Amino acid sequence: MKLILALSVLSLSTAAGAETFQDLAAVERAVVIAAGADIGDPGGPVAPVDRRLKLAQCPKLAVDPVWMNALTVRCPAIGWRLRVPLSPGGRPTETAAMAASTPTAMQAVSYRPAPRAEPVIRRGDPVDLIAGSDSFQVSTAAVAQEDGAPGGRIRVKTDGKAGIILAEVVGEGRVRISGFN
Repeated sequence: MKLILALSVLSLSTAAGAETFQDLAAVERAVVIAAGADIGDPGGPVAPVDRRLKLAQCPKLAVDPVWMNALTVRCPAIGWRLRVPLSPGGRPTETAAMAASTPTAMQAVSYRPAPRAEPVIRRGDPVDLIAGSDSFQVSTAAVAQEDGAPGGRIRVKTDGKAGIILAEVVGEGRVRISGFN
């Protein structure tokens, strides 16, 4: 009798534990709606959300605009984030929304690409790579590995031995390492 009671309590706790995880199909739907394209289509998610993920259940999902060819689904209430890479070739310009009746509904997501600014740095240009804070600043010479407009991020390389660095275009011939003021 004790064994049956213990097994029933164990099965109830296992079933209750399974409900504490986020429904990944809802996350996937939010991404597909925000991207405006289905999985594998141009502009849509590259692949389905990995079903092995165990995310805490979120009361309200939020989807950030496309950045670096990926959408970020996040749960502001709990703090988790999930970046979902997108296939190249899409243009998400429609307003996306899910039905507000579900507990995992997201608010309307609107993404309109900003007009593209003209690049002030071209691939192969020498640039000043800046890092620092309010009280000091250091810079070194680098070479741009791609074109970049002000406010955009590009890859730069300082010398033959160093790796690629991601930096923000500040102006003509000047880039700043992200994370420094």
